[in-house]
Amino acid sequence: QVQLAESGGGLMQAGDSLRLSCAFSGRTFSRYAMAWFRQAPGKEREFVSTIRWSGSTAFYADSVKGRFTISRDNAKNMVYLQMNNLQPEDTAVYYCAASINGYCLANGCYQSRMYESWGQGTQVTVSS
Repeated sequence: QVQLAESGGGLMQAGDSLRLSCAFSGRTFSRYAMAWFRQAPGKEREFVSTIRWSGSTAFYADSVKGRFTISRDNAKNMVYLQMNNLQPEDTAVYYCAASINGYCLANGCYQSRMYESWGQGTQVTVSS
């Protein structure tokens, strides 16, 4: 089974940068679509970003577009989320997710229900 382990969260100030990492294990990484979601207190889990298997194309939520960058290293079984110009509204638990769905792998999926494997999450807190 797939195992995902996020790391890199922390307490930041507005304008700071932070990089989250997600280590994938248990299956063939290149067969899985990877994505980041986040959940703020009292809110539903929301899509942040996803990346195609080749790493050539990525998709972002409007709220993070231009500030966050997703990447994947298929040789290291890792996916990253570089977050720049962090804002207090970025405060949330960030989750790494994986999907074996072929459509998601090729095209990217935004819906959390399309991802069957999830990490435990890493907290990102941004103060103003």
